[in-house]
Amino acid sequence: MKKKCGWCLGDELYEAYHDNEWGVPVYDDKTFFEFIILETFQAGLSWITILRKRENFRAAFDDFDYKKVANYPPSKLTALQQNAGIIRNKLKINSAVSNANAFLKIQEEFGSFSQYIWAFVDGKPIKSSYLNYKDAPATTPLSDKISKDLKKRGFKFVGSTVVYAFLQATGIVDDHETSCFKFSNN
Repeated sequence: MKKKCGWCLGDELYEAYHDNEWGVPVYDDKTFFEFIILETFQAGLSWITILRKRENFRAAFDDFDYKKVANYPPSKLTALQQNAGIIRNKLKINSAVSNANAFLKIQEEFGSFSQYIWAFVDGKPIKSSYLNYKDAPATTPLSDKISKDLKKRGFKFVGSTVVYAFLQATGIVDDHETSCFKFSNN
């Protein structure tokens, strides 16, 4: 049996997410937007809660099509607030629209969100060397910097902790435990 990071053990969905997605570098803007939506909804909740509702979020937010989300009318926002399959927080739902619009502006300015976000690390993932996932920080100077920049650009619910989780999820930061089969010294 492969050794895995301790945070995912004991739940099939969590382990599959760990094995196939977490810490894998993302370059696709649609995937980046999906993680922005999911991470902002996760604020104050556990990640497993979001993972269990992921397919509901995908359906509710038009497969994370940021162009559609940016143009949601008030009636769609009201319907989302009544959707029991997602987190029905009005501020988080409204932030999805403002974040989609800010996302589009970044694409206009930088050519893609991917180019924008990867520029913070010169295009190379930051590889950590933690023995235990509990040793990984909740925030770093990098997540502080990106959080501040995203907020300046109009993003909501992107505090440094949310941003750090986003960086981990999208492989910009690789925090797999050193004993995990996904850990790489490269």
